[in-house]
Amino acid sequence: MINFGWIGCGRHARQMLLPQLGRNDIRIAALCDRDGEALKKTATEYGVERLTDDFRDLIATPGLDAIGMAVGPELHRAASIAALEAGLPVFMEKPPAATAAGALEVAQAAEKAGKPVMVGFMKRYSTGNRIAMNTLKGGDFGDVLGITGAYMTAPGYFEGEPDYTGFYLHHCVHYMDLIPWFAGEDFGDMQVRSISPQPGKLLLHLNFTTEAGKVGNIVMGTVQSRGTPMEEIRIMGDHARIHVDNIINVALYRDPPFKADDPGALLDPACDTLSWTPNFTAAANEDHKGYAALLSDVAAVLRGEDRDVPDIGDGVRAMERLERMIGQIGL
Repeated sequence: MINFGWIGCGRHARQMLLPQLGRNDIRIAALCDRDGEALKKTATEYGVERLTDDFRDLIATPGLDAIGMAVGPELHRAASIAALEAGLPVFMEKPPAATAAGALEVAQAAEKAGKPVMVGFMKRYSTGNRIAMNTLKGGDFGDVLGITGAYMTAPGYFEGEPDYTGFYLHHCVHYMDLIPWFAGEDFGDMQVRSISPQPGKLLLHLNFTTEAGKVGNIVMGTVQSRGTPMEEIRIMGDHARIHVDNIINVALYRDPPFKADDPGALLDPACDTLSWTPNFTAAANEDHKGYAALLSDVAAVLRGEDRDVPDIGDGVRAMERLERMIGQIGL
């Protein structure tokens, strides 16, 4: 059993992250939050007795194996560095800091401590995205030529931040990790175009090339309802493409012949479209968003196993890309 000290008892942590810990043999040994009611409620739900409102006290708790957190960007930076200085590995939600420079501080502290820092880029683990990546790695798809992604949200989700800081740090940063992950390489040139019809509402298009010449476009904004599907990915190859819609609907298009003039036409698994969508009527508690799979890899790393979990190096690169993008938005 892995003993976690956990910082942050907000809605996201309680609904998305903490439920995944027990199923991966992680015990919440201590909890920290400045909101006393949220702290007590979470402690009751998970049977935690060691409670504090100071992350430094939590880190000093005897017997901890690691620190986990889902708080704000600046606290991610400060608490992660404090945990590393105490010799404890870290799992943190994204973003790893408020700036790329802050994320680099965490990376340097991790290198000095010789401990891993894992970052919650769970979109790599979303079921549809994992199927897509495994297909790309399988060898039959061929080279990726281009990628288009759209990831939208609504204005109310980040209201109260007229400079869009929350939107950039908590929303856009996901695709600053996911799209280069699919491409297998970093962004090269970037061009950003944006429109803001009124305060709080932003739509931006990021056109990019990669270092080796792949091309692509990312669409993000705060002008859609969260009650509708919000994401789509299009990965283009030579006579092949993968579509991932709403993270759960996957289609692989190949190079089939025309069917209309063939009286013997049939569906050929070697070349016709393959598609997948999950069964939501199954009793199994499957997490298609990716949190369960992410925390499974986190637990494996803490047990000493080798897993390709997003780390602070990925966090630094995502923040650097994000700041490049923000620098081109003309608001």
